[in-house]
Amino acid sequence: MSQENVIEIKNLSKIYRDFWGRPKVQALKSLSLDVHKGEVFGLLGPNGSGKTTTMKLLLGLLFPSSGEISVLGKPAVDVDKNEKIGYLPEESYLYRFLNADETLDFYGRLFNMSKAQRVERSNQLIESVGLQHARRRQLKEYSKGMTRRIGLAQALINNPDLVLLDEPTSGLDPLGTKDMKDLILKLKDEGKTVVMCSHLLADVEDVCDRIAILYQGELKTLGRVDQLLESHEETNIRTSQLSPEAIKDVEAALAKHNASVKRVDHPRTTLEELFLKTVEESQARPGQRYVPPEQGAEAKTTEQPVASK
Repeated sequence: MSQENVIEIKNLSKIYRDFWGRPKVQALKSLSLDVHKGEVFGLLGPNGSGKTTTMKLLLGLLFPSSGEISVLGKPAVDVDKNEKIGYLPEESYLYRFLNADETLDFYGRLFNMSKAQRVERSNQLIESVGLQHARRRQLKEYSKGMTRRIGLAQALINNPDLVLLDEPTSGLDPLGTKDMKDLILKLKDEGKTVVMCSHLLADVEDVCDRIAILYQGELKTLGRVDQLLESHEETNIRTSQLSPEAIKDVEAALAKHNASVKRVDHPRTTLEELFLKTVEESQARPGQRYVPPEQGAEAKTTEQPVASK
């Protein structure tokens, strides 16, 4: 994973307004984070936390109210950068009367790919997502899981550098979910950057390098999954196999029984527990916000004033 940033977000805010231009909902509040090249980044949060708004801002489908956002070295509003982006929305809106080959051929034409390129890329992707047996069937006959698979293939038709996935495992059975996660890790191995939103925290834990947890438009937690899930309230010591007598005396003297310490570390929590803890703390302490560190500095949280009602 490179430290080169594919996405840079600084003090990003988004306010939705009503017909008369009055502020209605503030979807994002001073959001700042970076996504590194070649990593799988998870964007988490309850419904209404700003995840979909962030995705649309990255694609240039929305304009920020304030702050800066750049994608692949260009402003997010520059539509030319979208040629290097693949996007799988939460609901795939595809032409129901086309089959898999026709669907991928159609989207390949939008990227001005030659016929030979479209055929080769379509064959690769249909095999990757496991739809060889249904490539000639119209999409209206597809199950939700199959529709999810062809939607991912459509998102990858242009061989993008950045892939945005909104609920990629939604509607998939356990085998399909495993295949999807394997494909995400394969994209990472190919050097691509993946940003994914998901409510299935176990899936995020399996594939993501770093995560950000949003709550009511504010960044609450940001960091590497392995570090965030490590509990520092206890310490684990793993040794070679001990006899019952040795276990009784282990606190006094491991060396006395010729036991070697294999590893000393901290026990891990689960991503679900971290997520729920973050939400509960956010509800108990509104206005607390995670502030990403400057270069060489430590991360910190800040308390924002809460307006009285």
